[in-house]
Amino acid sequence: MAESDWDTVTVLRKKGPTASQSKSKQAIASAQRRGEDVETTKKWSAGQNKQHVLTRNTSKLDRETEELHHERVPHEVGKVIQLGRQEKSLTQKDLATRINEKPQVIADYECGRAIPNNQVLGKIERAIGLKLRGREIGQPLEAKPKKK
Repeated sequence: MAESDWDTVTVLRKKGPTASQSKSKQAIASAQRRGEDVETTKKWSAGQNKQHVLTRNTSKLDRETEELHHERVPHEVGKVIQLGRQEKSLTQKDLATRINEKPQVIADYECGRAIPNNQVLGKIERAIGLKLRGREIGQPLEAKPKKK
C-alpha cells in the first residue's frame, strides 16, 4: 500500500495524427481552428507533368550563338590507325580483339567519328606499334614507328 500515491494523476490521450493524416487538408484546417502553428509549403508543379514547360532560360539558349560540340579524332589519326593495322595485316575486328574493345570503336576511330580517349589510343598505339597522340590536323600521313 505504501507504493500507491493518491496525488499522482495519469492522463491518457489519443495518439497524434500519422504523417499522411497530418498532411491532409482536413487535418490542416482543424489544426488552424484549434490555433496550432501550421507550417505549409507548396511544392512547385507538384503532382503535375511539367517536364516540357518552357522557361525563361529557353529564350536565352535560343539567342546563344556559340556552337558547342565534342572534339573528334582527326581524319589523319584515323588514316594512321588504318595504315598501321594494314601493315600488321589485321582486320578491324582483330585489332579490336587485341585491345579488348568493340570493332565499332576501331571503325569510329578510323572514320574520325570517335571522341578521343587516351586509354583507347594508348591500346591502339601498343597494338600497331605507331605513335598516334599529339598528332594535329595537317601533319603528314606517313606512319612513323613509335619510339621505345
